[in-house]
Amino acid sequence: MMDLKIELDGGRTAYAPAEKISGQVEWDTDKQPQRIELRLFWFTRGKGTEDAGVVSTMRFDQPLARDTRPFTFPLPEAPYSFSGKLISLVWALELIAYPSKDVARVEFEMGPGGREIKLESVQDRGSAQTWISITR
Repeated sequence: MMDLKIELDGGRTAYAPAEKISGQVEWDTDKQPQRIELRLFWFTRGKGTEDAGVVSTMRFDQPLARDTRPFTFPLPEAPYSFSGKLISLVWALELIAYPSKDVARVEFEMGPGGREIKLESVQDRGSAQTWISITR
C-alpha cells in the first residue's frame, strides 16, 4: 500500500505570480521508498500538442516508510494559468515515490490577482475573423 498526500497551507488553490506556495507532503508506505520527489510544474491540456515544464524539484532521499515534510517553492512570474476552448495551462504539484512511481497531484491557479485567465473568442463586427480576448 502506498498513500501519498499534498496539503497546501490554508487549503489555498490560487496564487499570484512570484508568491510562495507552501504546505506539507505526507506518505505512508508498506515498503520504504528509495526516494520521494515533489515537483512544481505546469502543463497544457486540451487539443493539439501537450507541453509541460518543471520549474522546481525537492527531493527527499532515503525517506522513512512514513513521514511528513514541509515544503515551500517560490512561484515564477509566468506563465499564467489560462483556460480556453481548445487549450488550458494548469499549474500543479506532484509527489512521486520511487521506484514504484506512485503519484499524488494537486492542481492550482497562478495568475494576476490569484486567478487564471479566461480566453474567449470574440467575433469582429465587420468580418468573420476570430480574435482572442483576455478576461479575468
